[in-house]
Amino acid sequence: MLKRISVLMLAGFTAMAVAGCGGGGGGGGAITMGFSQVGAESGWRTANTKSVQDSAKSAGITLKFSDAQQKQENQIKAIRSYIQQKVDVIAFSPVVESGWDTVLKEAKDAKIPVILTDRAVDSKDTSLYKTFLGSDFIEEGRKAGKWLVDEYKSSTDPVKIVELQGTTGSAPANDRKAGFQEVIKAEPKFQIVASQTGDFTRAKGKEVMEAFLKSTPDIDVLYAHNDDMGLGAIEAIEGAGKVPGKDIKIITVDAVKDGMQALADGKINYIVECSPLLGPQLMDLAKKVVKNETVPTRVITQETAFNQEQAKAALPNRQY
Repeated sequence: MLKRISVLMLAGFTAMAVAGCGGGGGGGGAITMGFSQVGAESGWRTANTKSVQDSAKSAGITLKFSDAQQKQENQIKAIRSYIQQKVDVIAFSPVVESGWDTVLKEAKDAKIPVILTDRAVDSKDTSLYKTFLGSDFIEEGRKAGKWLVDEYKSSTDPVKIVELQGTTGSAPANDRKAGFQEVIKAEPKFQIVASQTGDFTRAKGKEVMEAFLKSTPDIDVLYAHNDDMGLGAIEAIEGAGKVPGKDIKIITVDAVKDGMQALADGKINYIVECSPLLGPQLMDLAKKVVKNETVPTRVITQETAFNQEQAKAALPNRQY
């Protein structure tokens, strides 16, 4: 009997040792994820962080979380820290598109899979990450442009547009600009008369819009790369004695609650959705890449767009 117990104990210790190999996740044990977030620059980002944290908890994944405060150097430092800690998987939302090859190669050499969330990188070596989960930002820009073209289809007068861009060098700023321009360039009446970054924040959106209103008195349309900048711009427009949504038509991207409320109130005219609730999909992908299962190199989130009536209908059940 004693011999049988000691054999069982030995088998148990062997199983534990096997589960502990290779950082824990690959052997069927608990997964540890290192996640580096851009920052907390907007309502969208806050909702995105909550989705990741809640989903990790639900999935039984241990989450090591860091906030880069919109600085690439902080993000690189966090990723190197995760590599040293031998986490099972690294996920991050890149502050900007360029300059990641070195640190991603370090993760690859350490055999730690990387998942990009929300934003892409422009690396030519796609083996440095397993997959990119997020929105099609170019398509979001196109949707904004299509609404504008449709709104002014019967007008022959010039349409003067100001653009509040997202953080310089970031994937959403680059792509939302490109998609929008791709659609409107066919018609010379659409003129972007001023374009500047508002860093995706409400305060900067207000500040830049105030400058636009002083330098460009006749503005027909504002295209803001996110709701928060649009909401800041609304304050500036009202401060200048103009009526947002009427004197200046406003198109934004995200569809967070505050933006949707402004759309329902008629202060914004159209919002292209960009969902921050990526957490559940991210945890599913993390489990697969840790097990070395094949995953698509690109996973696109399903999204829509809203006019005033659609915003009113969606608001009561809006999660973010």
